[in-house]
Amino acid sequence: MQTPRQLPELDDATLAFAEQVFDSARNGDSSRLGELLRQGMPADLRNHAGDSLLMLASYHGHLDASRVLLEHGADPQLRNIRGHTPLAGAAFKGDLNMIELLLAHGADVESPCEDGKTALMMAAMFNRTEIIEHLIARGANPQAVDANGATALVAAAMMGAQDAQALLQRLISS
Repeated sequence: MQTPRQLPELDDATLAFAEQVFDSARNGDSSRLGELLRQGMPADLRNHAGDSLLMLASYHGHLDASRVLLEHGADPQLRNIRGHTPLAGAAFKGDLNMIELLLAHGADVESPCEDGKTALMMAAMFNRTEIIEHLIARGANPQAVDANGATALVAAAMMGAQDAQALLQRLISS
């Protein structure tokens, strides 16, 4: 039987530096991120919650920082420990420009979170009609179901997202 590999303890200076790097992503400091990436920092560095630098930059709406990370090989499909993707986060936030950037760099429009919810379902739940239209135009399936069997339309109805409901009903019927 193999024993688990023991990870080295990080000193306070290393931990402080790591926190500064994650703050750079949260705050959209694209020049600092670019400099660190050029020096060899991994583009898919993740914090204690499993949030990648891209997840943090994209969730906080930082297009330039997200673009720098993607151009240095950040994985747009990398999930955090809750199973969320950057695309789902952008749909939740209603950030169409971020969604376009992530899709242009290989994010899967149908990739579900751990609970089976897709970016389309997230957009529907929070009444993000512009996002719904864009995701469907890019191939999102409005009939996809989450782990509980709910479609985007059902998710919108459960959250009282009336505009999303009306739009999805119209799109499904046509």
